[in-house]
Amino acid sequence: MPASDPPTSMPSCPEPRTGLVVTDSPMPADLAVISDALDRFNTERTGIDDRRPLAVLVRDPGTHQVIGGLTGRTSLGLFFVDLFFLPPGLRGSGLGGEILRQAENEARARGCRAAVLYTITFQAPGFYRKQGWRLLAEVPCDPPGASRVFMTKELAVETGSV
Repeated sequence: MPASDPPTSMPSCPEPRTGLVVTDSPMPADLAVISDALDRFNTERTGIDDRRPLAVLVRDPGTHQVIGGLTGRTSLGLFFVDLFFLPPGLRGSGLGGEILRQAENEARARGCRAAVLYTITFQAPGFYRKQGWRLLAEVPCDPPGASRVFMTKELAVETGSV
């Protein structure tokens, strides 16, 4: 083997050309650089530039401050639910189901065919199942006995939908 060839038993590791920083507090502008670059890459590869945020907000009627709701995004025919929170006093009233329906309807209007999310076994997998979501996968996490529950839902136009 020539001296310039790396040994076959050792993985090659290119010399770093840039500095690496591990942080738990990235700047919003730094996150935007990564997100925007990935969006450009996806658009160049697919010819589709449809990534948009989606939120359904719950506001306090007196203060008009956001007290809960759902955040996510739509992209390439998929609706991603990122966060969903309701204060305990609003749970069990049907409001959660209505929030999810409104988000799903908006995703359909944007051309999404399916939706994905993850929850945790001690959060709301039962709620999502009642809303027509199905299990995609489970991955164990902490605390012991808990799992991340990945779920999906087809967003084909529902009967009676306009």
